[in-house]
Amino acid sequence: MVIRTRAFARAGLIGNPSDGYYGKTISLILRNYAAEVVLYETPELTIEACAEDLCRFPSLDALIEDVRRHGYYGGMRLIKATIRRFGDWCRENGILLPERNFTIRYSTTIPRLVGLAGSSAIVTAALRALMRFYDVTISTPIQPNLILSVERDELGLTAGLQDRVIQVYEGVVFMDFDRVLMERQGYGRYEPMDPRLLPPIYVAFDRGCSESSERVHHPLRLRFEQGDPAVVGAMERFAALAEEVRALLLAGRGREIGPLLDANFDLRASIMTISARNRQMIEEARRCGASAKFAGSGGAILGVYEDETMFERLAKRLGAIGCEVFKPDVGA
Repeated sequence: MVIRTRAFARAGLIGNPSDGYYGKTISLILRNYAAEVVLYETPELTIEACAEDLCRFPSLDALIEDVRRHGYYGGMRLIKATIRRFGDWCRENGILLPERNFTIRYSTTIPRLVGLAGSSAIVTAALRALMRFYDVTISTPIQPNLILSVERDELGLTAGLQDRVIQVYEGVVFMDFDRVLMERQGYGRYEPMDPRLLPPIYVAFDRGCSESSERVHHPLRLRFEQGDPAVVGAMERFAALAEEVRALLLAGRGREIGPLLDANFDLRASIMTISARNRQMIEEARRCGASAKFAGSGGAILGVYEDETMFERLAKRLGAIGCEVFKPDVGA
């Protein structure tokens, strides 16, 4: 039997990046782009390379540009780390896996390193495939923790739970990562919301604006742990913005959330360096009359637009500076 699993891109609607700092966020799935994993039983355990993992380039300049944009690693390390962490988790929980081998490969349409959670999508899809292959059940709230541990504990990356929660739950989810709650039960409060409550949302990204989220979050983490008042205060405000947006959505006033999305970005810009290219995306969108904030760590933005005329204006202005613009498919 051939197992096929998918996990989708995501966009942080509000509250990010407070998910890694005991904050609150709302995130939505983007079914427009996905990572897919294929797994089937074979005599030996084999991880097949994706096109992004191949080491063949037309020139030295092409290799240098690939490393500049994507770093030194493709998705194979994510697959390998997921397999190891899954095996460790099963042993830690007294689950004896049968002696079966498999071949696994992945593919992805999620733009790399533009803040749409492409890496965690690969891990999420791989975990789903392994669970099905070995007939192992992992409770839904625990799955994001396991996915995060693959990247944080196995690969040493700085990340939060938001991406993994929305990729496991899908749809639209309000997340509360209260410290007391997290320490007591090991995970946050995850509240699925009706996607129909959302106002018209656009998402735009620039493939040439790629940047590792590790570069963004590592210095922020250090400042937070050192008790930097600006960072600590910002995380509290991010959480409050998420609560405000949640209240508006539940009240059927989703079209009023635009200024809060703008405030999320402006607050982020007060504590973090924003590249000229990323700032240009925000400014161009706002010139069209739309709100604009980062969907993740940079490279992609999202916001609220009023009508089709404004969306067409967004597509034209952002397209003129090299961005791709789309309406998110959140699903039912």
